[in-house]
Amino acid sequence: MKIREAIVLAGGLGTRLRPAVSDVPKCLAPVAGKPFLSYVIDHFRNEGVEQFIFSLGYKHELIEDFILSEFPELSHQKFIEKEPLGTGGAVYAACGLAEEKSVLIINGDTLFRINLRKLIPFHFMTGAHCTLSLKPMQNFDRYGAVRLYPDYRVQSFEEKKFHETGNINGGVYALNATQFRKESFDEVFSFERDYLEKHLPDRRIYGVIQNEYFIDIGIPEDYDRAGKELPALK
Repeated sequence: MKIREAIVLAGGLGTRLRPAVSDVPKCLAPVAGKPFLSYVIDHFRNEGVEQFIFSLGYKHELIEDFILSEFPELSHQKFIEKEPLGTGGAVYAACGLAEEKSVLIINGDTLFRINLRKLIPFHFMTGAHCTLSLKPMQNFDRYGAVRLYPDYRVQSFEEKKFHETGNINGGVYALNATQFRKESFDEVFSFERDYLEKHLPDRRIYGVIQNEYFIDIGIPEDYDRAGKELPALK
């Protein structure tokens, strides 16, 4: 089975990146001569995604113009937040545009070059409500760690602190959108806190570990690193 649709969350303000990039949405920050979002779209198109649903907010016109200019043949829809809805509210609204039962959720300011052939079959095989893509890391404190049971069901989400080793949430999800739309949430809510963490005991939430390239340009140091690393990727 395949997942052909991806929701791209690209509505954030990007306040932590303002010292380095101040005039465009974070996902359009230039990296080695082209907007970061280009790398995200290119990777997931190569992995078989055929339809993109962009959840937009801050300076959404710039992102819309970029898509029409640089990806004129891209099959896509858009949802524009009138007010910030949080990650959960944005996902919930965008799921209303999805045509298939399950969709991918992607962050527009993060590139995790996962292999969908490892994520998607596992998602369907387990009957998961949500399957997280996890990145192994060492000596980190910017992210919380995700612990798994032996069957890869998520056991716990640990707070942000120094970890010598662990798996972080890479921000790419396979989500049962049909089931998710039946949940009851506030209009504004966090996908991570109010869905994943809150419903961990009573929903089928799994993790798939993939040690693939990962970059989150949310802070200036990693944005600078992206400029050095992304051009070298094949």
